[in-house]
Amino acid sequence: MKNFFHAGVPLWITILILATVSATFIVVFIEFRNTIYNAEFTLPTNTQLGLTYSYGSWPALDNADYYSQVLDQFVVQKATFINANLSTMTLRFYKDGAVLREMPILAKGKPGSWWETPAGLYKVTDKIQSDFSSFAHVYSPWALAFQGNFLIHGWPYYPDGTPVPAGYSGGCIRLSTNDAKALYALVPVGTPILVSSADFMADDFHEQMQTPRISPESFLAADLKSNFVFAEKNPDKKLPIASLTKLMTALVAVEYVNIENTITITPDMIVKTSIPRLKVGQELSLYDLLQPLLKESSNEAAVAISHFLGPNYFVRLMNHKAAAIGMTNTRFADSSGSDWNDVSTAHDLFMLAQYLYNNRSFILKMTTKDTDSTVYGPVFFTNLQNVNVFANDLSFVGGKVGMNGGASGTILSVFMEPFARSVVASTTDNNSSTVTDRAAGAVTSTIQRPMAFVILGSDDYTQDGRDLLAWIRDVYQ
Repeated sequence: MKNFFHAGVPLWITILILATVSATFIVVFIEFRNTIYNAEFTLPTNTQLGLTYSYGSWPALDNADYYSQVLDQFVVQKATFINANLSTMTLRFYKDGAVLREMPILAKGKPGSWWETPAGLYKVTDKIQSDFSSFAHVYSPWALAFQGNFLIHGWPYYPDGTPVPAGYSGGCIRLSTNDAKALYALVPVGTPILVSSADFMADDFHEQMQTPRISPESFLAADLKSNFVFAEKNPDKKLPIASLTKLMTALVAVEYVNIENTITITPDMIVKTSIPRLKVGQELSLYDLLQPLLKESSNEAAVAISHFLGPNYFVRLMNHKAAAIGMTNTRFADSSGSDWNDVSTAHDLFMLAQYLYNNRSFILKMTTKDTDSTVYGPVFFTNLQNVNVFANDLSFVGGKVGMNGGASGTILSVFMEPFARSVVASTTDNNSSTVTDRAAGAVTSTIQRPMAFVILGSDDYTQDGRDLLAWIRDVYQ
């Protein structure tokens, strides 16, 4: 090296040569360490839901028809990808549009749990021969990482080599260890992963000419499984949403922060809120803070939660998540909904309700009167007041209310409702709950279906919410 520097070569040329050599080494090292697959393809547009696509969680893939369209499009374009169908519990690896390997999925995240595996289109972000989870204290062999902490992997085992029990699941997609090893060898980083539960449910609703007598600026009520619209008014009008923002705050928090992580309350987290709870110096977990956030609509809790990742970055993640869900007319400016620039539409918020119901239903459950203390032990706050209008309604699955000077009143509520269903039949069982119109041969029964409504710009969201729910029950049940 000494002779090189004294050979009369200008210093800037020496630096350029060294930089070129270093860059070449890095590129070669990365290429040989892990081939990166860059997939480019055109996806069908779901015009009914008004979606624009980006990588990430994608509730539209829960619709069986749309899922089939996307899968067919991948095949036609001869894409190389992984297809994980959580309904059939089957994983297929496609090479250039053809199935190269098929294997059974042995476990997935329990639906409705904290570890539910979300539907969407992702990419393999990393390959780890033996991934250790500091949260679960287990090793997962031949792991393909996607969507944060989610993995496709072989059968997990404890540090002493003991396999985990069959009923254990941390939310990842589990294969047999041999299948996982084979897939690991086939799949480069960057390979798309199409995950779907395809739980679309057809209906036999009929459009009604009558409309509910409520007068907010905007509302939308629809079935969460079929997207049938019961009633709507200006569903695409962009309006301030107040504390409905906190549903996205909770969603981003549980997808990016370990639920057991703790944070120390600082003076800048003590902000104006309806029911003050936090005190400077308290050390609270994310799980602790989610309780007042969702039950009491605590602005303090929202601000504190944003500090886990940094307030500015947290809000960027909220907007990124909204885009991934398909909420194209939504913008978040803070984590609490206090800012009048937190805006969305009834249509976008309905898609948020769909995503929460299908993938993160435990967030909705936390807004009800029930408190699930079986997962992480007793909650820190034991005297919370639930401000949600329908908290005591037995069919209430979850939701949120909000109000500020810019938004007036807002409400998002999800219900599991018994809707009427008619079929043609000649006879019925005397022990059946169905009612028969013998002249017409029609059998009317009930079926439990999830529905949601969103109301924005209301002078009285409590009364408007009750009136809209009563109208749906009267007309459709």
